[in-house]
Amino acid sequence: MNIGDRVRLLHGNEEGIIRKISASGRMQIEIEDGFIIPALKSELVLIHETEKQHFGEKAVEEKEIETPIPISGPKDQGLYLAFLPINDQSLSLYLINDSRQPYLAHASEVFGTNQRTLLAATLNPGEAKKFDDRMLKEMDEWPAFLLRFIPIHNTLEKAIPAFERQLKMKPTQFFKHLSKAPRLDKTAYIFGLEQTTKELDIRALNQELDEIRPKTETPKAVKPSRSIDLHIEKLATDPKGMSNSEMLRVQLEAFDRNLDQAIASGMDEITFIHGIGNGVLRKEIHKRLSQHQNIKYFQDTQKDQWGYGATLVRIS
Repeated sequence: MNIGDRVRLLHGNEEGIIRKISASGRMQIEIEDGFIIPALKSELVLIHETEKQHFGEKAVEEKEIETPIPISGPKDQGLYLAFLPINDQSLSLYLINDSRQPYLAHASEVFGTNQRTLLAATLNPGEAKKFDDRMLKEMDEWPAFLLRFIPIHNTLEKAIPAFERQLKMKPTQFFKHLSKAPRLDKTAYIFGLEQTTKELDIRALNQELDEIRPKTETPKAVKPSRSIDLHIEKLATDPKGMSNSEMLRVQLEAFDRNLDQAIASGMDEITFIHGIGNGVLRKEIHKRLSQHQNIKYFQDTQKDQWGYGATLVRIS
């Protein structure tokens, strides 16, 4: 292949003339309207003179250029990313709002985990905003573009969910998007920004999690005895070496544990035998019972056997 030869792209319908061949073998092809596109020799096929004489300048009829896809919603609603040629080397980048819905628009370029903001502005209905320029020959080095749109609702109406779209331009696909850009009224490479994200369905998500989550049976509450003796000798194996504060802690832990189990298992009453002693344990138990929302009432009981050393608890 030489400069001036007419070639066709193997993975597309474009035809053009070789205008430049670099030392690395990369070629610059001039296609219709004077646009220059880069291509490798392996991506091209030479159009023979005999083919041109028989079929004319173009061997096959060009197919209609792929039209951008509008976002989900009303038929007249569409958001577009447009690359407007300045000359055969440079492009200007635009966001176009060809709809009746205003948006907060955010455009950035993505470098791995890093991003650089190119535009953050309101994109009103029928508006096109330029946000950057690019060199056509550097397309292989362009980072991905991340575009986010948040609908602006000026009146009380059904909400449109926000969405985002990330695009990485590839030369083999890019040049198929040549068409007349809405609102710019000029020929450009345009890409429809279809809404692809969905609102979260919490119920469906919980159902999926329930199906994935291992099935475990909820342990049944252990029903305690109807009478719980809180004397330290019944609770500790060696109470002689314990301080008064340690003994009180063990007794209150036993009280809380048995009371919780009685409530959880559906018991209607339970008696705690705490003894008379110095009255510290009885006083603390009564204090806790008075603050508990599941208790109907409590009272001293079994006076004939324990004096005032036991408390009956009625559970609501």
